[in-house]
Amino acid sequence: MNEIITLCLEIIFWFALFIVFYTYLGYGIVLYVLVKLKELFVKPVKRSLPASDAGLPEVTLFITAFNEEDVIDEKMENSLELDYPADKLHIVWVTDGSNDGTNERLKTRWQGKATIHFQPLRQGKTAAMTRGMTLVDTPLVVFTDANTMVNREAIQEIVLAFQDPKVGCVAGEKRIAVQTKDGAAAGGEGIYWKYESTLKALDARLYSAVGAAGELFAVRRELFEAMEPDTLLDDFILSLRITMKGYTIAYCTNAYAIESGSADMREEEKRKVRIAAGGLQSIWRLRPLLNPFRYGTLSFQYTSHRVLRWSITPFLLFALFPLNIAILLLGGSTIFYGVLLAMQVLFYGLGYWGYYLSTKQIKNKLLFIPYYFLFMNVNVLKGIRYLKKKKGKKNTLTLSWKKITDANGYEVYQATKAKGKYKKIKTISKAKTTKLTVKKLKAKKTYYFKVRAYKKNGKQKLFGTYSKVLKVKM
Repeated sequence: MNEIITLCLEIIFWFALFIVFYTYLGYGIVLYVLVKLKELFVKPVKRSLPASDAGLPEVTLFITAFNEEDVIDEKMENSLELDYPADKLHIVWVTDGSNDGTNERLKTRWQGKATIHFQPLRQGKTAAMTRGMTLVDTPLVVFTDANTMVNREAIQEIVLAFQDPKVGCVAGEKRIAVQTKDGAAAGGEGIYWKYESTLKALDARLYSAVGAAGELFAVRRELFEAMEPDTLLDDFILSLRITMKGYTIAYCTNAYAIESGSADMREEEKRKVRIAAGGLQSIWRLRPLLNPFRYGTLSFQYTSHRVLRWSITPFLLFALFPLNIAILLLGGSTIFYGVLLAMQVLFYGLGYWGYYLSTKQIKNKLLFIPYYFLFMNVNVLKGIRYLKKKKGKKNTLTLSWKKITDANGYEVYQATKAKGKYKKIKTISKAKTTKLTVKKLKAKKTYYFKVRAYKKNGKQKLFGTYSKVLKVKM
């Protein structure tokens, strides 16, 4: 009986080990071989931009921002330095919900240099993108984050990639600016993205890159598709839905966005958990891509590069250790499985050592790798809990408004009809509080909100005028 159990555990162990190896190293090897075989028979087509500026398409540089006052100037300076005809490059900011100095900064120092779309309601980045895209009319749209700087040639390189009519989306390269003083977060993130960039480039050479990063990517405007408001990875889902229409994602290493690494591992953990949750959400929403009979090579790339990382591989990785112990206890080869166990203990030990050094802000590139690897996989498991919490907040809405000078507080009113009766839902007694989360709203129902400030005069309240009515459809 023990022999049968041992055999079953060994099969599971080796299956798990194979999947882990394939996910993180094996796929890269297979991908490299396939690309080299393809390029023996199919040579890449060299394309060029039109000879004159007149032949270049108009492009919108699309920036979604929430309370980004501190980086406005740097981002605008960077955007205006891009090597593309000024009359064909339109800079658009969507700043929904911002209540710091973001809008004021754009309207004062950068007046006439950019178009600003703002509404006081904050519905998240995805909703802001969807709303902003209804106001864009250029054939190409380049998305970038407010806190990332783009290289001077980026727009030209992206436009060049769109010369291929099969390309519906262009993914720029993300680079992490690692400073000497940076710790494990930035160091580990930098190493990870270098590896990711290599895989993305190979993916694109085989058939298509598997998704785009929000720091820098571009789409044909007519291919843009409104996404669910609660979408966590809008860049990823949007780009892959474009591939589902028969287009490809080009990967452009000569168009890149530079971003500072996370300040510390706590901040990096929040990012990774959110990405992992978004990955799980994407697997469900992009489930038709799992059908290899319909999507062929793309399905193979998507499953190998993304799905395994965000689904079964983290579970199998952490199952290897107890499986190894169980096999040894049941009489498995002491030497063989003992060596494998020792290697796992060593790997986890190096990972823990890397963690310890990170708490001391001590850099060690050798130890970044096991630490960051384990760190990423742990956060995939945490992403499951994050996604469950997110689902519980699906029917909530965050209202925000500008602070009124000398106000002592605010009253928030809600109605279900434009000319219906408004009901006071909250009295805010702190002057510095300028936002409110409204819960338990019903899906597919329209709500109307308005706010007024008040000032205390003894026991009496003196009220200001009501704000403009905000209409929201859930």
